[in-house]
Amino acid sequence: MEEIINKVAKAGLISLDIKDFYPRGIRATIDLKEQLWQELVLKEKDFRSWVKQFDWNKFQGQNVGVWCSADAIVPTWAYMLIAAELEGIADFIAFGNEEKLEVALVQSHIQSLDLTEYKDQRVIIKGCSDISEAEVAFLELTKALKPIVKSLMFGEACSSVPVYKKR
Repeated sequence: MEEIINKVAKAGLISLDIKDFYPRGIRATIDLKEQLWQELVLKEKDFRSWVKQFDWNKFQGQNVGVWCSADAIVPTWAYMLIAAELEGIADFIAFGNEEKLEVALVQSHIQSLDLTEYKDQRVIIKGCSDISEAEVAFLELTKALKPIVKSLMFGEACSSVPVYKKR
């Protein structure tokens, strides 16, 4: 019987799954629409009272997006007050709805990774993924890996697309 040779292992390729680089944790959003008077205006006194009485601990350890779904002008300090309350409680705070939170979370997470183990390696990032905002994750991982890897590919070892090769 003929010996089966693992050509991927022999080629020295490191195969990465984008899911392994995806941030974990519960996502939540705070929509300031409910704090507006007639969905038009934020009244400072009422808003400060709400901020003081609200139970911020329910966001303990969560990734939180803060936004307003109403077509209203919300003063910047309102977002700052909420960020001040969430700091030290939430794991991550961003401006935006669910989608914008996800984008900010993915960008921040990948940018903070220590990828030195991939220095001067031949890396292939698996192409199939069902995670949300996968394009953002692929883009951010490419930006993070390009300066340190020997080569970067996308797909599977049997049918990869070259993305970058150090010259």
